[in-house]
Amino acid sequence: MMKLKGKTAIITGASAGIGQAIAEQLAAEGSNVVLAARSTGKLKDLAEKINQKTGGKALDVPTDVTDKSAVDELYNRAIDSFGTVDIYVNNAGLVLSSAITDREVGEWDKMVDVNIKGVLYGIDSVLPHMLEKASGHIVNIDSVSGHEVNKSSAVYAATKYAVRAISESLEKELARTGVKVSNISPGRVNTERVLKKLGDDPERKPLQPEDVAGAVVYAVTQPDYVNVNEIIVRPV
Repeated sequence: MMKLKGKTAIITGASAGIGQAIAEQLAAEGSNVVLAARSTGKLKDLAEKINQKTGGKALDVPTDVTDKSAVDELYNRAIDSFGTVDIYVNNAGLVLSSAITDREVGEWDKMVDVNIKGVLYGIDSVLPHMLEKASGHIVNIDSVSGHEVNKSSAVYAATKYAVRAISESLEKELARTGVKVSNISPGRVNTERVLKKLGDDPERKPLQPEDVAGAVVYAVTQPDYVNVNEIIVRPV
């Protein structure tokens, strides 16, 4: 039984890794998926794959989440194509130089723009629609770095602490409106971007993108009266 038949989800950062896995698993549950990322070729390929193999329909919309007008257009394209948005997954994110002593100010700016502003722009685009219909689910992909900091993660962790704060506050703001908020915080995940930045850890097998996607599917398929606010997913 497909638990999300007839629903529509927007997923940012959907062209690879965690975002791709989330899109595929939501579509497998019957949801229509609107795929957003800057990588147009990969995005189109994923949409074609989903349309051929799953119960949901896919629409690819190249989007830079740091551009508010582009994020608003992403929402409008979803409404024009499917008539509603039931799930919005803020997955787009950057892991760049984060130690303050590295003084990589340009990379800090990029992380703030994508990891914080991109999340806020996504929420702002979809929230009026969800409040009007008194239903919907906003899922923010955070990180264990939003819960703990090491000596090389200061700026990245700061952006992820911000995502966690946004999620916690928004959940309280939206209490009893019918709109849910979930914050999903994965540890080290086996994606090209993460392993390139952090390297391998021979003592611990990393998570797979599908493990994080499973947490998202769990959160968004709960009964109407259940709101899963926080999930932390760590490798053993």
